[in-house]
Amino acid sequence: MVETVRVGMLEIGRGRPCVIAPLTASDRESLVRGASALQALPVDMAEWRVDMLDKAVDEAGTPQMDRILDTLAALRSVCRLPILATFRTADEGGARPISDGGYAELCDVLARSGKIELLDVEAFFRSGSSKDIIARAHGHGVPVVASNHDFHATPSSEEIVRRLTVMQDELCADILKIAVMPRRPLDVLTLLEATRRMADNAKRPLITMSMGPLGVVSRVAGQIFGSAATFGAAAAASAPGQLDVRELDTVLGILERASR
Repeated sequence: MVETVRVGMLEIGRGRPCVIAPLTASDRESLVRGASALQALPVDMAEWRVDMLDKAVDEAGTPQMDRILDTLAALRSVCRLPILATFRTADEGGARPISDGGYAELCDVLARSGKIELLDVEAFFRSGSSKDIIARAHGHGVPVVASNHDFHATPSSEEIVRRLTVMQDELCADILKIAVMPRRPLDVLTLLEATRRMADNAKRPLITMSMGPLGVVSRVAGQIFGSAATFGAAAAASAPGQLDVRELDTVLGILERASR
């Protein structure tokens, strides 16, 4: 039985997949405008890509906390949606490198800010400190999305299930996320098969996707295969293959009605 995750009025892990829209602008003013615009769109949650913020870290990879927190406060003041805070590291396709200690500190500061509902933590962060980072976020009462991204290939179904199982059983994350890159149509089927296999026994909600044009079908098939959320673009996409949120909402609605 999956333990759903509640953030505000949103329940992740039951029914139709929730739609998450990324905020990727590099300056505070554009981010605030983007967050305001989301309120009128068919979106359930905003993801703030902290790594996209200009000067979020200095040349040594140290987070600029005052700048980050001031921007977060501005976003919170206009955004009624739950906010998922994500610093995607350069190791997993993000915009900027960050030091090991800086990443752990930033995650902790975001979790105790009182201004986010979910925190993304890279499950296999190079320092091996993910479990501790997640535990600290839980100490601040913030649920965690443990994530893993492969922009080069699609691992085997067994390996995908293994990684998701580590996130659940070893890291104790609240939501398990993996995104992989297909090189052929069969790779998309591999991702969907692994999603279904994991969903059959998972205790936590899953978010899985196959990226790029080949993988678009995986972004709309969550309710069938077991993925509890999907990412759609309101302005700029944060990953290859993201659909416009309006189109995504239409397709999800069609699939939901057809599956009844």
